[in-house]
Amino acid sequence: MAREARFEAFESGGFDRRDWDDGAEGTLRIALVGLGGFAYNSALPAIADSKYATVTATVSGSAEKAREVADETAADVALTYEKFHEGEGSDAYDAVYVCTPNALHLEHVEAAAELGKDVICEKPMEATVERAEAVVDACADADVTLMIAYRMQSDPVVRRARELVADGFVGDVSQVRGSFTFTMFGGRDADPDQWRLDPSLAGGGSLYDIGIYPLNTARFVIDADPVSVQGSLTSPDPQFDDPIIDEHAAFVAEFDDGIQVLCQSSYGSFGDSYLTVSGNEGRITMGNLFLPDAPRTVDFEHDGRTAHYEDLDSNEVTEQFDYFAHCCLTGKEPHADGEHGLVDMYTLAGVQMSAADGKRIKLD
Repeated sequence: MAREARFEAFESGGFDRRDWDDGAEGTLRIALVGLGGFAYNSALPAIADSKYATVTATVSGSAEKAREVADETAADVALTYEKFHEGEGSDAYDAVYVCTPNALHLEHVEAAAELGKDVICEKPMEATVERAEAVVDACADADVTLMIAYRMQSDPVVRRARELVADGFVGDVSQVRGSFTFTMFGGRDADPDQWRLDPSLAGGGSLYDIGIYPLNTARFVIDADPVSVQGSLTSPDPQFDDPIIDEHAAFVAEFDDGIQVLCQSSYGSFGDSYLTVSGNEGRITMGNLFLPDAPRTVDFEHDGRTAHYEDLDSNEVTEQFDYFAHCCLTGKEPHADGEHGLVDMYTLAGVQMSAADGKRIKLD
């Protein structure tokens, strides 16, 4: 593609174009397992707006909560975790969305797989590498689809950027920088006892919760996986050190050909949410990237020219559920499958190891 046409290619390609959507018959019926803040406030309305998915079952540790949400959404069944594991009401849904604390993913994925249900599992896959590997094994043994909920990969803005990078818009990729930060306690009514601050449930702090976003999005946009990683984890705020969980995380993942991906995450820094891909010929920066319903911005720089786009506001959670449903309905394998998710788990574990001993960790 001529250089003069590359700027126009992004816009002409359509900020909301679904390159994966070639049509599908039917609707995927989904059971929501875990009805916390994200599931209730983001996933439920996103699925309500979707083309290929609908919620037909609600699952919670509280029977009352499951019933209340089922009544709100007109879901067919409301289940406790125990009833879900026993298979009660399983004829009411085709697939399961697991949105519980990280260390509880495995037990719910195993239950879904045993019932022959396809699975979309929140990121990170689990609290440890070993348990994440068990998630993959459970779905493989049951021959059910497993997709990890990397909503950025379904965002049309991110997908167009991936196409441009593959087309050579930035030239040879040299560095990627990404950041996702916010202040958990600065002026906010955050619960100091929430599960995200319990390493036995979360696996890590800001690294596992939000550091995974720039890492995975970088992998997707440049279509490559890291070969080594080196990082630092700090927790200067005493609210994060009993038990110790990282408040700030920064790491460099090295890819083949010397590409560096620099990522940072924080529970104690002013809000940031962007990814910049730089090469020897140009640069692409995507802003407001990791906030599910925030309007995206995109800046291009190439050969002395610049372009800026804003208010690109497709809901990436809706895109994610429609993509997952489309894959299940058509028998296609999702890009963000279990093996793809394991690469992130190995990398995050590598960051923790590196932070502990100060060395670069090679990734197998």
